[in-house]
Amino acid sequence: MKNLSQMMKQAQQMQAKMAEMQEKLEAMEVEGSSGGGMVRVRLSVKGSMREIKIDPVLLNPAEVEVLEDLILAAVNDARARGETMAAEEMQKLTGGLQLPPGLQLPF
Repeated sequence: MKNLSQMMKQAQQMQAKMAEMQEKLEAMEVEGSSGGGMVRVRLSVKGSMREIKIDPVLLNPAEVEVLEDLILAAVNDARARGETMAAEEMQKLTGGLQLPPGLQLPF
């Protein structure tokens, strides 16, 4: 039974670390850009948009589709960077432990 008690204690510690990691990831930010920096977005690593900057040159009503594409590309760039950053932080938490494929942490 001592092993079960120890496992429960470790699980509680991991749960506390995961909660701490969630808070840390929400506070961390990443920037994505497109169009040579003409569109920039800033997201939390968890994906909440914090800021968007658009070069006024792009504000041409005849070019709305171009602007829409650039915004999408900038957001996708930031998300990819955020996912990489989150994975790196998770590696620190798990000590390099390889998780099963498909298991997405943090939840």
